[in-house]
Amino acid sequence: MATPTSQHSIVIVGGGSAGIAIASSLLARSSDLDIAIIEPSDKHYYQPGWTMVGAGVFDAPSTVKPEAAVLPSGVKWIPAKVATFEPHNNCVVLENGQAVGYQQLVVCPGLKLNWAGIEGLEETLGKNGVTSNYRYDLAPYTWELVQNLSAGKAIFTQPPMPIKCAGAPQKAMYLSCDTWRSAGKLKDIQVQFYNAGAVLFGVADYVPALMEAVNGYGIDLQFGHTLTKIDGAAKQATFTKTLADGTKESITTHFDMIHVVPPQTAPDFIKASPLADAAGWVDVDPSTMRHKQFANIYAAGDVGNTTNAKTAAAARKQAPVVAHNVLAAMGKAKGTASYDGYGSCPLTVSKGRIVLAEFLYGGKVAPTFPSWLNNGKRPTRLAWFLKASILPWIYWNAMLKGREWFARPALTS
Repeated sequence: MATPTSQHSIVIVGGGSAGIAIASSLLARSSDLDIAIIEPSDKHYYQPGWTMVGAGVFDAPSTVKPEAAVLPSGVKWIPAKVATFEPHNNCVVLENGQAVGYQQLVVCPGLKLNWAGIEGLEETLGKNGVTSNYRYDLAPYTWELVQNLSAGKAIFTQPPMPIKCAGAPQKAMYLSCDTWRSAGKLKDIQVQFYNAGAVLFGVADYVPALMEAVNGYGIDLQFGHTLTKIDGAAKQATFTKTLADGTKESITTHFDMIHVVPPQTAPDFIKASPLADAAGWVDVDPSTMRHKQFANIYAAGDVGNTTNAKTAAAARKQAPVVAHNVLAAMGKAKGTASYDGYGSCPLTVSKGRIVLAEFLYGGKVAPTFPSWLNNGKRPTRLAWFLKASILPWIYWNAMLKGREWFARPALTS
């Protein structure tokens, strides 16, 4: 059992979207709190912008800031990696051997992109026509490939769920197709979408509009296909196909360009910890975000085992829920805040038009705007304006600053 070398009232593991938003929401409610954030990276990324980088709409530097620039004033930053948790000892053990004690713990380190989960992928990323908008340094390469491809086969992949931003794999495809169509190249490019799942999108209400885009671009949909191997030099991709009777077969196909989305899991230090459920995710109540076993531990963002979509929009709604409930546990607030599973996915079907998918637990459609202003089930220019111009500003200047516009939680006594 470790002996804490430092102690804080509230410790937050992870300084990404959820971690910074929660710290800011806490301070907005009680400015004198003793908060520490454990985060090894010195950069903070606006990851929803990488789809737009891959389409030539944003430049990559606009999606990153120094971690120190987004850290709320007064919060202590511990630039280290977590090794494990000792919840019965109320401390977090770091890889350097030090231990940080806490009264309340918030766990939000995001998830792990398992690039090594696809044989040969790591060796060929960023060359041989192999790219991914799921990495900051590769999204510009996506745009380079899209601009340079005039004919041949372009493949887009989606791994088994859960993944962060489930619509991102097809967003990259639609924006690429729109560019090729505008340049008169699409007729000479065979576009295929290899999806490990059985449906185009998990909320059925939005599928008709997406299928219109698929058919309009002439995209070949291949469901039940999981990418398992890439030979970049030979430009060959191998998929495992699940057949109707449950058996599997291997299929290898050629590509000229391939956009890969890696399989995704909880971080290793989470999977091996006492906080994890059987699948490796932090085991929390889906409404309060409190751990089911340890009453002074909460989770938010992609690392929890809640069934909502893993998106920045979900983290934006979860942050004030966690902030309120942590303060209530400390006797600094009254009532219980509840998270309803809200997630949002702006599905960019073309440059200039987006299907703004918004939904709660169970796939219940939950539009923010009235239908006369934005029909969420159809692509609109307003949704594109939100994605391209408004949401980045809201992220940097509201969500990360503790301003809870359209995000203040419901309270019960």
